[in-house]
Order: sequence, then C-alpha cells, then structure tokens
Amino acid sequence: MKIEQAVAALRFDPAIPAWAFWSLAALCALTLAPAILRRARGWGWRALAFAVLLAWLANPRLIQETRDTLADIALLVVDQSQSMQVRDRAALRDAARLAVEDDARRQPGLELRTVLVPEGHDGTQLFAAIERALGDIPRSRLSSVIALTDGMVHDVPETFPVPLHVLIPARGEETDRRLRVIEAPSFGVVGRSVTLRVAIDDLGVTRPAATARLTIRRDGEPPEVLDVPIGREQPVEVPITRAGPIVVELLADALPGEASLINNRAIVTVNGVRDRLRVLLVSGEPHQGERTWRRLLKADPSVDLVHFTILRPPERDDLTPLNELALIAFPVRELFQVKIRDFDLIILDRFQNRGILPPVYLRNIADYVRAGGGLLLSAGPEFSGTASLANTPLGSVLSAKPLPNGVVNGAFRPQIPPAGQRHPVTSGLPGWMENPPTGVPDWGSWYRRIGVGPSASAPVMVSADGAPLLLLDHVGEGRTAMLLSDQIWLWSRGHEGGGPQAELLRRIAHWLMKEPALEEESLRAEIVAGVLRVERHTMQEGPPPDLTVTTPDGRTSTIPLSPAGEGRSTAEMPAADLGVWRVSDGTNAAFAAAQAGNKRESEDLRATATVLAPLVKASGGSSHFLAASDGVHVPELRRIEPGRESAGPGWIGLPRRHDHVVTGVTALPLLPPWAALPILLGLVLLAWRREGSQAR
Repeated sequence: MKIEQAVAALRFDPAIPAWAFWSLAALCALTLAPAILRRARGWGWRALAFAVLLAWLANPRLIQETRDTLADIALLVVDQSQSMQVRDRAALRDAARLAVEDDARRQPGLELRTVLVPEGHDGTQLFAAIERALGDIPRSRLSSVIALTDGMVHDVPETFPVPLHVLIPARGEETDRRLRVIEAPSFGVVGRSVTLRVAIDDLGVTRPAATARLTIRRDGEPPEVLDVPIGREQPVEVPITRAGPIVVELLADALPGEASLINNRAIVTVNGVRDRLRVLLVSGEPHQGERTWRRLLKADPSVDLVHFTILRPPERDDLTPLNELALIAFPVRELFQVKIRDFDLIILDRFQNRGILPPVYLRNIADYVRAGGGLLLSAGPEFSGTASLANTPLGSVLSAKPLPNGVVNGAFRPQIPPAGQRHPVTSGLPGWMENPPTGVPDWGSWYRRIGVGPSASAPVMVSADGAPLLLLDHVGEGRTAMLLSDQIWLWSRGHEGGGPQAELLRRIAHWLMKEPALEEESLRAEIVAGVLRVERHTMQEGPPPDLTVTTPDGRTSTIPLSPAGEGRSTAEMPAADLGVWRVSDGTNAAFAAAQAGNKRESEDLRATATVLAPLVKASGGSSHFLAASDGVHVPELRRIEPGRESAGPGWIGLPRRHDHVVTGVTALPLLPPWAALPILLGLVLLAWRREGSQAR
C-alpha cells in the first residue's frame, strides 16, 4: 500500500436543524426584499451580515484525510477441464500463466490472484469458480478477470461486473466433427435387432461436407461402413445375437484439421435378454416335489411355463369313464415334434417310459438338446427301474446311467465337492461352509438318492459319502442337468432349517438356458473410473494364464491374473484411452468400453472465442489467441484509468480502482465563533450607519 495525503472538499456541519436553517434563510430573504425593491441605501451591508450569520450557523470546515491506497486485484482463472488436454493447449496454458503472473508482479499497486477450474461432471463451470473466488474479494478493488480457457464454457452469465479478458491457447478458431448418439436402447431381445439413432455434426465449418463415413463394430466383429448425411439423424440397426452385454463401437471419419478425434467415437452397450423364456415341465406322476418346481418357475415373470402332469399311466385301467378322466389329452405330437424347438428348457420330473412318449419323440428331445436346447431330469425311484429313461434314445444325452437297484435310502446332508465349489451353479450357495468347525453345510437332510455309474462330468453336489447328486454336462450345442434325488422339496418345507432350494433350482434352470453370468468358462471386463477390471472364471485347476489386452488404437500388452478363489482370478490396469478394449486369455475374449467421463465437455472440443464473445464485448474486455508460429504470444498487462480503452493489439488493460482506507481525519473550522461574531457585529454597524446617513 502507498500512503498519501488527501484534502477533501469543503464540508458543512450546521449547528441547528436543517429545517430551522432554511427557515432562517427564508426569513432573511423576506427581510431584505423590501429594501432591495426600494433600492434603499445599506441593503448590501445588511445582506452581507445575513450571509455571515448563515455561514456561521452552517459551520463550514476544511477536512484533511490521511489515506492508505489499496492495491487493485486482478483474477487469473486457469481452466483445467478435460478439453484443455486437447493438442498442446495445456502446454500453451501453463506458459501463458507463468507469463501473466510474472508481468503482474512488475505492476505496482496490483495483486494477482489465481483460481483453478477443476474437471467437473457438467462441462466447464468457469464462472462458478469465479463466483467462489470473488467471495473474499471486495468488488471495489476488483480490476479485471483474465481467463485462460479454450472458450468452451457451459455456465456463461448474462452480465459481468468487470472487464473479462479471454486468453485462448490456440492459433485461431478451430473446427470439430462430433458423433452424437440421440437414442440407444439399454437392452434388446435375442434374435431381434435394436435401432440406434445417431447424427454426425461438423462444427465451425462454413461449408460442411454432404456425408461422412460411419464405421460400426460389434464385439470386435468385422466392421460395417455406412455413408451418413451430415447434420441429419441416421438409424443404425444392431442385431442381438446372444444374451449378455454387447459392446457396439461407432466411429465417424476424421474431419481434416479438426480439433480432436475424441468425440468422433461413441460406445453403446446393449444388454441382450431372452424374451419370455418358454419352459416345458412334464411331471411323470403327482408327488410332493411337483409344487416346488411349479412355484419356482411361476414366480419368475420372464418365464412362460407349460406344465403337464401324468395323472394315470396308460396301463392302469380302473374302469373310470372317459368323460371323468384328465381335463385335456396329453398333446404329445404338438409338444415333442411340432413345437419342441420353441422351448428354451424341458424339465422331466420323475418321468418314466411307460409308452406315453414313443421312441421317435424321445429321440426328438435328444436331438433338441444336441442342437442347443436344455434338459433337466429330476430323478426318483423310477429312474432305476425297467422303465428308466436311460434305456431309451434319450439316454444318449444323459450324463450317467442308473445302477441296478440304485435307490439308496437314509438321511444325509447334500455337500459341495471341490468341483462344485468352482462351478457358478453351486459356488457360494447360502448356508454352505457357514459352520467351519464341522465342515457340514447348514442345510436340512434328504432321505433318498439314486445311485448311478460312472458319469461323463464331475458332480457339483454329492451326498455325505461322495455319491453324485447333481450332474451338469454339455452335450453338443446344448446342456443337460441330472438331479439324482426327489427330496429337494423338503428344503422348501423348512425341514431341519431347509436349504437354498429356490436359488439352486433357479441357477440350474438359467445355466441350462445359457445365462452368461453362470458360464463355467468366462471372461468379463469392465472399465470404471479409468481402470480396466477383468474377472476370469474357469473349472480348470492350475495357475491362470496371462491376459492379452488390446487398446482401442491396436497396441497390445500382457497382464497377469491374480487368483481370487473358487475358480476366479482378477486383474486390473489403467485404461485412459477412449474406445473399446479387448481382453483375451487365449480361449475367451471380452470387450470393455471406455467413454469420456464428462460427456458435455466432449460434445464440442473446439477452441473458440464465439461462445464468450457477447459477454466479453458487454464487459469491455477482449479475446486473444495465444499460439503463433514462433511460440506463445501473451498480451502485456497495462494499467489504465477507468473509462479508457481496455485492450489493444498485444495488450490488455487493467483499470485502476483507487480504493483506499482512511487512517486519519483533521477538521479545520473556517468561521469559528470568535471570528464570526466581530465580523457580524461590524457588518450590522456598517449597515446601520449607511441607512442612518440616508435618513439625514
């Protein structure tokens, strides 16, 4: 601060109230009026006496102040948003910041404060940062605001109180091409297509091209190329070929000279779902567990259940009239020949070969499984008898054959062997290993199982003596499951605390219908907050292999997997590049999408003065592009008086505010009573003598 002396103007401090002072002044004027009209001698001395009287009552003083002049404050706003990382903007910004701060230090009476605009989630909020910084700056000291930004600001106010000078780290107005996804469904039905609505815009271009090429890739498959009109909405059909997430990458060709290619790419993830899963449940006879299956499948709103129960086998004849038998005839041909391919899952619950299904229909079920269908066989005592389905053409797709007299009775608790602890269907079932000292699951007992011979797959659930209870197997393109006990209904009744029958049966059914989350050999990848996270699941023993990671620009690298238990292993690595990342373990591949975290920030990546131009003009500021062929050109700072031109070629003006703090005041009376009274009496005496001489 600079200390200086300043004398204020003449001040008055009347000794009487204002109304009394002006009333007295009016009375004096009325008293003088007749004398002035008659042109009487001595009226001037009388008027002068009245003036001295009024001046004395007004109490005039000469005030002398001691002031401390306060430094003006300029605000330097540095944009650190995502768009400032385009090209060499960050380097130009940092160089300009150092130059401005150095220039400000050489300016007497100027204080420069710097405020940073961080990366946000709703574009560049530059003026919000300014408002926060102005919270502790007196407006009377604020000279100007200097903004180091690319000009793409998303919170521009209508007015601004001081000159705004914008320094743009670019050579001039830039162009940019962007790809917009107008509408993208989050899910699609397997076997159908979804429609994306996209548009390509050319920004800052005086004469845009008529069309641009759009490249579409789906999960790394061969690309599809379309010619898309500029500035117009374009539908894009994407077929949904499987269940689970499908990553679709859209890429618009580059515009020559455009600012950035970041917003030329868009990533859309569509989750493939099955529409109304159709399940056929055939119960060979009424029994206690039948209701468990029906209740489970009817509780799932995505399942259409067709359920038939064989109430009486054909060989039983109790002379009941035909009109009093079953409600409807069993539509064998329609279900197992005409519409068998319409079902996603067939469940045979305690079904035995009693001639109801001819061999040709059982062969149709086996062919249905090999072609990609799912079959669940819930076995009871009938499976070990002479009418066992294992002795039919259907036996070719079953994992195991029953043993002679294979019905084993006796209480036991189902357990999960090592293979089952790795399988997604049985891994982590509620109640398993919740009692570590005994190693026995906290489940109720079953009392019957069906013994089988060697199986084609390792059991994932066993009895206490290690005999198979649940077999899961791949047959051709399809899958089979064999539940070798009809006692699971005891869990649904809460016997001895019950068990996870609903979760287990749900997992079995959805595994048979190929739900991606229940695959034994799977590789999943996702990108969260710039980190690629990979999870691999396998049924194989041994150390996991290294992963091969392919970045969006085609670079490859390898990362190791870390075992996480129960057949799972995980890995992480930074994923800064935007686009589709591919991860492979040599057998399976997964795709993950890395998108711009601030979509509003990446919508328009130009460096431009047009967005802030109206506010800059209204505030009396200026805009300057910093980049030049020989480096960065930063305008110099000049102090100017208010009202003067605030900018010119190569310079910006910072108005002086002349704000100060008064540190002392000295008052000097100009008409003290000891001087006013003699003057007043003298003037009255002169006026009296002048008027008296006229009378003589």
